[in-house]
Amino acid sequence: MNKYIIFFSFLVLILSCKTNTVDNYDTEGMIIIGGGSFKMGSKDIDSNMDERPVHSVEISSFWMDETEVTNAEFKEFVDATGYITTAEKSPDWEELKKDLPPNTPKPDESVFVPASLVFKKADIDNLSNHSQWWEWKPGANWKNPGGPGTSIEGKENHPVVQVSWFDANEYAKWKGRRLPTEAEWEYASRGGLNSMKFSWGNEIKLSDYANTWEGEFPKNNYKIDGYESTSPVKSYPPNQYGLYDMAGNVWEWCSDLYNYRYYESVSDIISKNPTGPIKSFDPAEPYSIKRVVRGGSYLCNKSYCTGYRNSMRMKSTPDTGAMHTGFRTVKDVKL
Repeated sequence: MNKYIIFFSFLVLILSCKTNTVDNYDTEGMIIIGGGSFKMGSKDIDSNMDERPVHSVEISSFWMDETEVTNAEFKEFVDATGYITTAEKSPDWEELKKDLPPNTPKPDESVFVPASLVFKKADIDNLSNHSQWWEWKPGANWKNPGGPGTSIEGKENHPVVQVSWFDANEYAKWKGRRLPTEAEWEYASRGGLNSMKFSWGNEIKLSDYANTWEGEFPKNNYKIDGYESTSPVKSYPPNQYGLYDMAGNVWEWCSDLYNYRYYESVSDIISKNPTGPIKSFDPAEPYSIKRVVRGGSYLCNKSYCTGYRNSMRMKSTPDTGAMHTGFRTVKDVKL
């Protein structure tokens, strides 16, 4: 495989289309999350450096979707607006190279076609290189998540995937809503169990509570929980706030920029309704602008990814769509 394929697929920048919004205060399918304070982050032995230090946060009440946005719901948006997702457009090299190191050579023209990231099983033991189980697949998009020959028929109540941050944000605006901040997301995921590792508590009973990879990743998924990819929303018990799939199934976009050291900058204050850093920084890819994703997915496995932990942070370029990434929306409480 051309070494550029995986790398460039994470960095494509495409402008999203203008859409009309729903002009009402519709909170159907949402749960009101009462405001409060909590300790954000983790100091557990299995936490990552970007989850530290633990710091104090205050959150005002807000509404949140009880489930991840489904294929059926996203289709309503597309049908109403004619919106074209990032994965359905060809990458623009002039935009793409803005996020790359100076003098990066242009890849082969074959890369510049509508495409997205598709998971592929791999018989490997070294999990340090994520590109080994991802493929840049032409024709992959929200309607055909695995590429040509796949579809969402019969999966109307599964979470929509292959959506970029731009796509998720446009849907949210159309609904008169927005994407959750990272702090809102973690507060909601904890469900009032603020000292617990998972959205259901501290017990590691993944097959009972979350759709994750069960087996040898990325070789074999034994499907102990019954699913090898996405599961219908509400397939697992909700957390204490009544929210489903806050752990597993698909990663969820947040509104915040990602900065590896952001928590250090707010460690000595009580952050009130924080909206994240003003600048993105990922030491692994310092030229890329990234947004936060949370919650883990059906590909998470303790051998390399514990994204189903409440405090686990992940990031991705906002133009990236993938088979394991979706979103849910929130709405401010009307005063």
